[in-house]
Amino acid sequence: MDAFVTWFVGLFSNWGVVWKNFDYLLLGAYPQGPLGGLAMSIIMAVIGIFGAFWIGLAVGLMRLSKRPWLSWPALVYIEIIRGTPLLMVIFWFYFFAPILMGRSVPETESAIAAFIVFTSAYVAEIVRAGVLAIPKGQTEAARGSGLSHTQTMVHVILPQALRNMIPSFVNQFVSLTKDTSLAMIINVNELTLSARHIYTRTMKAPMEIFLAIALLYFVICWVLTAFSRKLERSMSRYQARTNGK
Repeated sequence: MDAFVTWFVGLFSNWGVVWKNFDYLLLGAYPQGPLGGLAMSIIMAVIGIFGAFWIGLAVGLMRLSKRPWLSWPALVYIEIIRGTPLLMVIFWFYFFAPILMGRSVPETESAIAAFIVFTSAYVAEIVRAGVLAIPKGQTEAARGSGLSHTQTMVHVILPQALRNMIPSFVNQFVSLTKDTSLAMIINVNELTLSARHIYTRTMKAPMEIFLAIALLYFVICWVLTAFSRKLERSMSRYQARTNGK
């Protein structure tokens, strides 16, 4: 009985380390110091998916082009990036960017640039699949009405394709949110590194600390996944109503 009581008390005292440092897990040293923790992970993911969307959109449309001088560079870019581990892309930007630019690049900026480049290759494939999913009859009808290829793509195909791509974009955002944990390797104070700082400082409760950040990642990703599923259901109902007209 005494052993059980000791274990029970120790369990709650260990979680006390997490509660006392929970604000550091969420915000890092902010406002007394730089922002970090979960807030930094979310910021990097948001900037990463925003930047990757525009690059991926451009590369995806280049990949669909019938001009080889546009489609082949896009294909090479997509295949090289998708065939390279994200950790390696982070190292590229962290070690090579200062050499190419002739100045040091902050760790956070290096990580965000790597996330943008890496994720854009996957976004490009989402864009390509979304455009190809639109029936060819719509392209033919738009061209028959006098629209150019560019006008057809901008005003007819892309609005429909992008609407159908939204759930895939959300899923990619979920994946990127988890991938931000790799930024700790170059000393970016995101959620995982914040947890490591707490353990290094206290030398207590490693299981509880890292279980806590696993739960934080789970909550964020679960909310985003639930949002994605809701979007998919809404898209299905919209498509059913459209097809019924």
